[in-house]
Amino acid sequence: MNNQRHKRRESFSVLLISNTDRSSRHFDVSLSLLRFLLGLLIFILAAAGLSVYGFFSRQGMESQLRSQLAVQEELVQQLTTEKEALETEKTALIAENESLRSEAEQAVAAMAEKEAEAEEAEAEPEDDPAIPTRYPYSGASVLLSSYTEEEPYLSLSTYTGGTVVAAGNGTVAVISYDETYHHIIEVEHENGYRTRYLCRADAEQSVEEGAQVEAGDTLLTITTDETQVDYQIMYQEEPVDPLSVIDAKG
Repeated sequence: MNNQRHKRRESFSVLLISNTDRSSRHFDVSLSLLRFLLGLLIFILAAAGLSVYGFFSRQGMESQLRSQLAVQEELVQQLTTEKEALETEKTALIAENESLRSEAEQAVAAMAEKEAEAEEAEAEPEDDPAIPTRYPYSGASVLLSSYTEEEPYLSLSTYTGGTVVAAGNGTVAVISYDETYHHIIEVEHENGYRTRYLCRADAEQSVEEGAQVEAGDTLLTITTDETQVDYQIMYQEEPVDPLSVIDAKG
């Protein structure tokens, strides 16, 4: 028979003694159990270490996330503030735009009104009674000659009963006569106009110097047929063609 060699099993003894009644308990712990317990302890410690590491890692991550969240919240608050400012600015711009549009519409309306008034004024100019636009004779007459540089006046042949009248409102400035004309009457008008009425025969005079006359008022009444009356208009002391000023009324 082969001798069998028995392996020696190592073991450890644990003695527990009570400090009260001095009783004791004895435990035998095998090496394999001790190794198991040691491995279990190492595993527990490793697990605990991993748990602690994980906890602190989570804490750090949470702290980082909270920091990022705070930054995001601050950014959101900043964007909200900027949005409110932009909304306020937008409202102000809209109000300003409305005001400018209203002012532009008013300006356009005012301009259109002025243009309409100007067109109306051009279409229907107001008559200035001081401008000598009236024909200087009422009654039948014959035009003997028109205005020329040599004879800067109109010459009319008039008949008994006709009247020489003021061509516009003004003041009788001069009444005189000379070798050619029995009656010379000058009327001073506004706007630089002066009219002269020159009659070559005796006639009935109806005004005196300094008298105020209106357009159509009688200056002379003709008492002889074929009496020549010359009519002259001066503007700024220079003679002008009466036909360019007279407002023909038939």
